[in-house]
Amino acid sequence: MTYVVLENCIKCKYMDCVEVCPVDCFYVGENMLVIHPDECIDCGVCEPECPAEAIAPDSDDRATEWAELNRTYAAQWPNITRKGEPPADAEEWKGKPGKKELFSPDPGKP
Repeated sequence: MTYVVLENCIKCKYMDCVEVCPVDCFYVGENMLVIHPDECIDCGVCEPECPAEAIAPDSDDRATEWAELNRTYAAQWPNITRKGEPPADAEEWKGKPGKKELFSPDPGKP
């Protein structure tokens, strides 16, 4: 099992999860984070830290469509090991449905 970052992260990108990850398996895009599935040790400490509830185990039905996106972009985006500043409008986007079309494939800044 591994953990997967879901649609809820898009445009929120709080990064609280990065601070608690013992293996630094988060990668940063322009408007969301992803988890590298081969680096994740399945400890689960990141899941309760996410204010947007955007992390789930890959066994969760919500994770199915996001698992491959996490794998793909973890190989392309830079690794992030420290919490940065979330977007100024993160609270406005928190919990909003239908953010998938807002996903940006562009890398972020660690």
